[in-house]
Amino acid sequence: MNEAKPARIASFEVDHTVLLEGMYISRRDGDVVTYDLRTRRPNMGDYMDNRTMHSLEHLFATFIRSSEIADKVIYFGPMGCQTGFYLLVRDLPAEEVRAATVACLERILAYDGPMFGESAVECGNYKNLSLADGKREAERYLAVLKRTEGRGFHYEKGAGQK
Repeated sequence: MNEAKPARIASFEVDHTVLLEGMYISRRDGDVVTYDLRTRRPNMGDYMDNRTMHSLEHLFATFIRSSEIADKVIYFGPMGCQTGFYLLVRDLPAEEVRAATVACLERILAYDGPMFGESAVECGNYKNLSLADGKREAERYLAVLKRTEGRGFHYEKGAGQK
C-alpha cells in the first residue's frame, strides 16, 4: 500500500528553540487568522500545569466570546505543549485582536464570581478548575503583552518558518 507522506504542519516549521513569549500570527487561512498566544518560552522547563491551563481556558473563552469581537471569534484553546493558547478569529486587524486580548485578561483579573463551567454537566473535568490559578496565569500573560507591546505579530528572526 502506497500512502502519501503526511504534510508537515505549519507550527512545526517555527523554531521553538528561539521562540519568546508574546503574541504572534501563526497562520492565515482565508479570512481566519490563528494567533499564537505564547505565555512561556518553549522547552525551558516552565510549563503550565493542567489545572492552570484548563482554568484560563474557561475564563478567557467565556470573556472573549462576550467581548466586542465575539462574533469574530472562531476558537480559543490550549496548546498541547502547555506553553500557550491558540486564538482563531475572522476578519480583524491584529491590533484590534491584541486590544481585545488585553481587555479580556483585565476582565479576568477583575472577575470575582464563580468559575465558568464548573459542573459535571458543563465540563468533562470540572473538578480540575481554579479561579485563583486562572487569574494568576492571566496576570502573567498580561505582563508579557505589556512588555512586548509594539513588537509586532511576526515570529522573531530565527523563529519564523524554516
